[in-house]
Amino acid sequence: MGHSTLVAILDVRPELLDALSALRDRVEAACFPFPLPGAARAWRTRQEMLAQLDDYLVPRLRAPEAPLLAVVGGSTGAGKSTLVNSLIGRRVTEAGVLRPTTRTPVLVCHPQDRAWFADPRILPGLARAWAPRPRCEEDAGETEDEGERDEGRLWLRLETDETLPRGLGLLDAPDIDSLVTRNRELAAELICAADIWILVTTASRYADALPWHLLRTAKEYDVTLATVLDRVPHQIADDVSRHYAALLAKAGLGDVPRFTVPELPESAGSGGLLPHTAVAALGGWLAHCAQDPAARHQAARRTAAGVLESLRTRMPELAGASAAQHAAAQRLARCVDEAYDEAGSRIRAAVGEGATLAGEALACWRGYPDCGPEALQSALAEGLAALLRTEIAAADERTLRGWRRDRAGIALPEAGEVSGTAVGEAVRQWRRGLTRLSYDLCPGAETVDPQDAAALLATAVLGGRRGCAAGERLAEVLGAQTALRIRDRARDGLDATVEGLLRGERERRLGPVDALDVTARQQAELIATLSVLQKLHKERA
Repeated sequence: MGHSTLVAILDVRPELLDALSALRDRVEAACFPFPLPGAARAWRTRQEMLAQLDDYLVPRLRAPEAPLLAVVGGSTGAGKSTLVNSLIGRRVTEAGVLRPTTRTPVLVCHPQDRAWFADPRILPGLARAWAPRPRCEEDAGETEDEGERDEGRLWLRLETDETLPRGLGLLDAPDIDSLVTRNRELAAELICAADIWILVTTASRYADALPWHLLRTAKEYDVTLATVLDRVPHQIADDVSRHYAALLAKAGLGDVPRFTVPELPESAGSGGLLPHTAVAALGGWLAHCAQDPAARHQAARRTAAGVLESLRTRMPELAGASAAQHAAAQRLARCVDEAYDEAGSRIRAAVGEGATLAGEALACWRGYPDCGPEALQSALAEGLAALLRTEIAAADERTLRGWRRDRAGIALPEAGEVSGTAVGEAVRQWRRGLTRLSYDLCPGAETVDPQDAAALLATAVLGGRRGCAAGERLAEVLGAQTALRIRDRARDGLDATVEGLLRGERERRLGPVDALDVTARQQAELIATLSVLQKLHKERA
């Protein structure tokens, strides 16, 4: 995205802000619950984008002339707090020998910029505190700050100092590699909120992976960036500086302002102040960024342009991860569909073979009519219920086997026992249908007992070849045509009852998948909102 494009965009902030607001809502709604390759990265990208939109881009576009925010970040023990204190000329943020030491972030600004940084629209996730919060000796280790324990809120401590130039806020962030997860997350969020990143590393750790990860991220976002090589021994200063410069050039960051701070007694972690000469170059560069109109506009616009440009790659990444999640949800749903389709086929086959006319039901039929129609119907109903419970449990087991073979299935719960309530109600519903059917087709028949007809009908439908005699007896008392019609209707009713039961059980088993709400709509909305934003770019370029 060119400089002229960004200027044009800033000139139509309402349209851009509307587009960004819609995009932000879509990003916040995106979810990646299945543990697929790329899901963890997608969650991180989502969090970074929300942090940049909320903490930096939207506030910057709403007030492009607002003070710049320079965030001092880096790994544990890099000397960030000592550097900030030395730039201000007094202790405003805590440093010490225990690591990590920086927890509650501290922001220092000129008194006339106080209102801007006190506004909750800036870094909205952090409550403000204008005075240092008391601490006791036992809190000196890596524990949450008092401010962080108040109602579970995270705090930003604000300081004002006239030595800092107007138009610039300097923020000492928590360690990016803190042992406390929330500190690491907060450090990353604060870096995403910056107009200017100041990455602090040391002569002994400048080649570590973490500083270079931050530098590559800064390059990706085209952030206004400076690096500080801290605690450089005099004896090797030239060699270390040349090597670091070569590494930066190799990474395409050769034009990044680079400052070197020598190793001094004040660097030892006691919180002392470095001599003014040690930080004068960095302080002068920051003052130039804040006070020179061209440099100031370039810093703000370059970072904003970088964030906007990064959306063009990160949104498709999120959409791609969303598509993978939706594909996984569809695979898991297919496991359920296939398992329950098989259950339906197995039930139909078992009924056709007369599997339910066995055991007690078969004994009742052989002793019929002495046992009476109620006993025969009840025995057949129990047999049908047992068949349905068995096949539903088998469908659940087939589903779980399929889910276990799929990486995404790890996120879903195991099946519980099959509830007999739905099965029992389905069987009772079918029995009631048989009774109604028998009474409807035997009105006023003196020689036919509707209950007897219902028992014969159940035996004929559920008994397979063993139930042929029941069908023949039914034809004798009702007539062949009526008997055929009533059997067809009873079979249709059974098919509908079983289908309804399996549909309900299928939905029960699909519940955990559906509850994750991983739909194709998520991917489409991510792409659609990005398309609106890109259209604005083209129209205003």
